[in-house]
Amino acid sequence: MFVIFGATGHVGRASASALRRAGQRVRAVVRDAAQADALAAIGCEIALADLNDANSVARAIDGAQAVQWLCPVPHPHDDPAAAMRHIIDTGVAALRLAAPPQLLALSDYGAEHASGTGITTLFHYLETQLRTIASPLTLLRSAEHMQNWARVLPVALGQGVLPSLHDPLDKLFPTVAAQDVGALAAQLLLDGGPSRATPRVVSIEAKERVSALGVARTLAELSGRPVVARQVPRGEWHAVLRGSGLGERYAQLIVDLYDAHNAGRIDVEANVSERRFGTTTLKQVLEPLLSRMSGTETAAR
Repeated sequence: MFVIFGATGHVGRASASALRRAGQRVRAVVRDAAQADALAAIGCEIALADLNDANSVARAIDGAQAVQWLCPVPHPHDDPAAAMRHIIDTGVAALRLAAPPQLLALSDYGAEHASGTGITTLFHYLETQLRTIASPLTLLRSAEHMQNWARVLPVALGQGVLPSLHDPLDKLFPTVAAQDVGALAAQLLLDGGPSRATPRVVSIEAKERVSALGVARTLAELSGRPVVARQVPRGEWHAVLRGSGLGERYAQLIVDLYDAHNAGRIDVEANVSERRFGTTTLKQVLEPLLSRMSGTETAAR
């Protein structure tokens, strides 16, 4: 039985689907049964779990031959960093009670840094805590997900301006499609866990790196509307993020992350990671996002 946490998200759903296509039994762990219909339809067993309850998590992993662990960032929480560390501690406590034969954790580029990288420092904490579990461990670090650009599509198409915290606008940075991360995670699970005592670290990004200018050009091409990239001045980052609805502490985590990004600290860890490359392009990710957005606009008229 392959147990997939975060199975309703882009990555988890892709992993569950790939494992089912391979004929494997999959238990999809969800927080809300109402979101599980699509997973049940492909033959997944559904397990409800409260990630803040170690006993609930332990029940979800009971009998697992392998566990894919995704720890969400609790965006709406007043203190998302503390809330995420609590989820990590809870999950690790459950995994220690019955260490699975194989454990794969989804992490981020830059997770080797203990401080100064905003949200990514939470994935450093995740990796550190998971190393205390007896299971053979694979750490799958991914680049920035292409799907994250969905957050600014309404502004980009409505105003013709793509706001960016990347500096400079022509700087190439790694990204990856979430479905490619999920597919690789499933393949690593099927291949079996690492045989050596130290964790196996695998990185994934798309074959080609992109820039904010390149994202704007792709949006303009797909939408048929003029779109230009515009760098948000550093002094305005916090106010812009707060204005978009983010809480005070979450906004600061984003500011710290992009400071680290622009300093070149969010990248593949040299001489450590096994490097893999996704095949999905930025255009292939943005096109359906724009189609869904256009459909929503049409329905609202």
